[in-house]
Amino acid sequence: VELDPAVGELPPNGFTSDDLRPVPVARRTWTTYNFLALWVGMAHNIPSWTLASGLVALGMDWKQAVLTIALANLVVLVPMLLTGHAGTKYGIPFPVFARAAFGLRGANLPALLRAAVACAWFGIQTWIGGEGIFLLAGKLFGESWRTAGEFGGYPWTQWLSFLLFWLIEMAVIARGMEALRRFENWAAPFVIVGALALLAWITVKAGGFGPLLDQPSRLGWGGGFWKVFFPALMGMIGFWSTLSLNIPDFTRFGGSQRAQIRGQALGLPTTMTFFAFLSVLVTSGSEAVYGVPVWDPIQLAARMENPVGILFALLTVLVATLSVNIAANVVSPAYDLANLLPRLVTFRTGALVAGVVGIVIFPWRLISDPHVYIYTWLGVVGGLLGTVGGVLIADYWALRRTRLRLAELYRPGGAYWYTAGWNWRAVTALLVGGVLAVGGSYSTLDAGGAKQGPFPADGLIPVLKPLADYGWAVGLTAAAVVYLGLSGVFGRGAAEEGEG
Repeated sequence: VELDPAVGELPPNGFTSDDLRPVPVARRTWTTYNFLALWVGMAHNIPSWTLASGLVALGMDWKQAVLTIALANLVVLVPMLLTGHAGTKYGIPFPVFARAAFGLRGANLPALLRAAVACAWFGIQTWIGGEGIFLLAGKLFGESWRTAGEFGGYPWTQWLSFLLFWLIEMAVIARGMEALRRFENWAAPFVIVGALALLAWITVKAGGFGPLLDQPSRLGWGGGFWKVFFPALMGMIGFWSTLSLNIPDFTRFGGSQRAQIRGQALGLPTTMTFFAFLSVLVTSGSEAVYGVPVWDPIQLAARMENPVGILFALLTVLVATLSVNIAANVVSPAYDLANLLPRLVTFRTGALVAGVVGIVIFPWRLISDPHVYIYTWLGVVGGLLGTVGGVLIADYWALRRTRLRLAELYRPGGAYWYTAGWNWRAVTALLVGGVLAVGGSYSTLDAGGAKQGPFPADGLIPVLKPLADYGWAVGLTAAAVVYLGLSGVFGRGAAEEGEG
């Protein structure tokens, strides 16, 4: 008997919990606006604001940078919609969806990979949020706040700001997904108003926009540009490749496929492109006013003198960072850790664990150098997660034609048990795709011949270096092809035809 997610009961076992159960149809209430607001809230954050600056630092002009960001978000929207379909159709989160391809136990492999990345991102965003509190509060409390005694290389007031922001995040997520939905609904328009207010302020102060808009590309449109464009494009795709996997965590609450498709299509590419263009305009104005481009909106807001303006900027930074960090970097590991130990870890416990891991990693240094941030961090992460996406999409769309046995996703020894809970085909495809995607990772050389990054200049595996600039696409394609090939040659194991 197939499980009716509205009323069905699942037997207690090591793969079932209230947080992992299919969302009952009556509780799938998210509309197009909810998904649109989710993406507006997530896209309007400090790292996405500074994406254009990273590309300009690599030699692009503002038009090339905005074009690269726009194209990347159109590309990543495709796997976002393909994996999101399962969430809305079956009401299941990402780790349960991954069980169909990887097995009930094997699903922990992609889930924990995604969780690790989310925890690192959580640390980055939390540090940024704390930095916003520290800098802007310093404008209100004076020099003594900014020059307080140091601990671990930073003033204790900055550590206090970091802890305060972390506590706010934990308080919001502890209230559950419905509270998150309500928060995103009002956070999205608030952040837009805040960004436009920053644009209006710098425009008035500058009397127009500065020379940044007229600055020519150092790369041109020839071979020099394309050499930078493709790894940059993969890096921009890698920025949201995390969400392209665990988007079922959100679409499981969708009232219809139309709602999630329209909401995501309207929210992701348009918002990211608009925000990148907005950041270029504001930074251009800052160059006209201060003589140097100020890409960091926190640093720019800290130059304000009006206390009301500073408070508004502080609130905008807090809301913007909260909206993306909770939705993108806490929800996923909370479900992923709950999937690992359903009987012991609830959604709220998983969120707390993710929060603790995020603060002990402290990966904020990744964003200090655009070469490391775009090429190494975003490129490698995108390549690895692209392989997971390739397996999931190939399994769900090509092999199963979107038909899953819902109850079997929770039943040991059933259709998705494979071999002791692992589908070796999916694991093999993941490993092969991962090696091809990131095995050639290399560091660029500056004008003086110094290495810019942690990898060898010739690549980790020199023969794979030509593939490194296309890591996400290589990983996704290779994993999908290998998985389909192994499934065709060796069959799907315990999974049977005619799923529905």
